[in-house]
Amino acid sequence: MEYIALFFTTSAAIKFRRKLQKLNTSVKAMPVPRKLSSSCGIAARFSWPEDLAPLLGEGVEKVYSLNNGDYFLLYEAD
Repeated sequence: MEYIALFFTTSAAIKFRRKLQKLNTSVKAMPVPRKLSSSCGIAARFSWPEDLAPLLGEGVEKVYSLNNGDYFLLYEAD
């Protein structure tokens, strides 16, 4: 399944991207889609076959699943 993660800061987006690269997962940094809001202007688009919990950490603001061009909120930080 494909996901888009939004972040509180640019540095959090960079750390997330590096983390996924170390896990040999394809990840693409991109501007935050206009339909979504974020504190940081960088989003990460990635595929992940498992539970997202290990990826959710400090700096991740929201995670959306992407299905046929629509976004579905799966996670939002407190």
